[in-house]
Amino acid sequence: MSLTDRAIEQIRELIRTGALPPGSKLPPEQDLAAQLGLSRNLAREAVKSLAVARILEVRRGDGTYVTSLQPSLLLESLGGAVELLQGDAGALVDLVEVRRLLEPAATALAATRISAEGLAEVKRHLDAMREAREDVELLNVHDAAFHRAVVAATGNETLLTILEGISGRTLRARVWHGLVDAQAAGRTLAEHEAIFSALASRDSARSQAAALLHVHSTEQWLRDHLDAATDRFGD
Repeated sequence: MSLTDRAIEQIRELIRTGALPPGSKLPPEQDLAAQLGLSRNLAREAVKSLAVARILEVRRGDGTYVTSLQPSLLLESLGGAVELLQGDAGALVDLVEVRRLLEPAATALAATRISAEGLAEVKRHLDAMREAREDVELLNVHDAAFHRAVVAATGNETLLTILEGISGRTLRARVWHGLVDAQAAGRTLAEHEAIFSALASRDSARSQAAALLHVHSTEQWLRDHLDAATDRFGD
């Protein structure tokens, strides 16, 4: 472990133990370095690294603060990292596989927690999908929003952030799917209607099964069209 990594770990330990809780202000750089037995340069580099990771926030003229440490903040770089997988259809399949492991379980959980307002939001995007079935890109925008509304209904911000990060990449897969497969819009609508129906019934098992079928169909299509997907995403 490098000296900078050790310095980062020391500050992280202060945060983990509650010595520096969310929203608290760090001591001035010189004091922080002395407290941790570091040089000022090492303390500065550690703070910079933790600021990039959104653990710390450097406010010019004010000082350095611990952020809220909310999952949506700490995991927001996930989507950007996923987007760097440009042109790698194999990695895209891996991401859809991760989605298959997480989203059906999230949908099952949503069935037990979704409010009337949450269900209305899901239905709003389903209705918009029906209206946009001839517009592949718009259809897929509401497809993504539909799934976001479902996962948001779980109340689990970490789960929502992770699945949002994955869906940014898989959204283009669904657009490409629609462009090359004339039957995709009809199948997509039918699968989403099944998910909504199960959620409306508050049926956890049926919600999970409907979501699993939907994600599996996307994964299977990608596996069957891996070469075409590679050419398309490599543009």
